[in-house]
Amino acid sequence: MAGEHDVRATARFVPTPAQKVRLVVDQVRGRPAKEALELLRFSRKAAAHPVSKVIRSAMANAEQNFGLDPDELVIERIWADEGPTRRWRRFGARGRFKPILRRASHITVVLRERRGAAG
Repeated sequence: MAGEHDVRATARFVPTPAQKVRLVVDQVRGRPAKEALELLRFSRKAAAHPVSKVIRSAMANAEQNFGLDPDELVIERIWADEGPTRRWRRFGARGRFKPILRRASHITVVLRERRGAAG
C-alpha cells in the first residue's frame, strides 16, 4: 500500500458564510472523492462550487505529491471554519445605522486512500 497519507487542501477567505458551506460539506463527508464531486456537480447550492474546487485540489495534491490513485481517495475529514467578517454601515430609518455583515469562510479537506484498496 502507498501508506497512510493524509492529503490536505485548504481554501481560505471564500466569500460565503460558513453556515451555508457546512450544509454542503455535511453532504459529502465520508464519501469517495469522485462520488462527492459528482454529487456537488448537480447541487443547487452556491457553496458547492468552492467545496468541489477544494476537493479537486486535494485530489491533485494526492496524485502529484504522493502518487496516489485518485479513484481510491475518500474524504476522511472536511470542515468549514469562519473567516473574517467585513462590516458595512448603512443608514436605516430615523437616522440609525443598519450593519451589513459580509461573512467569509475557510474550507479544509483531508483525503485518505481507501482502506481496502488492492495494490
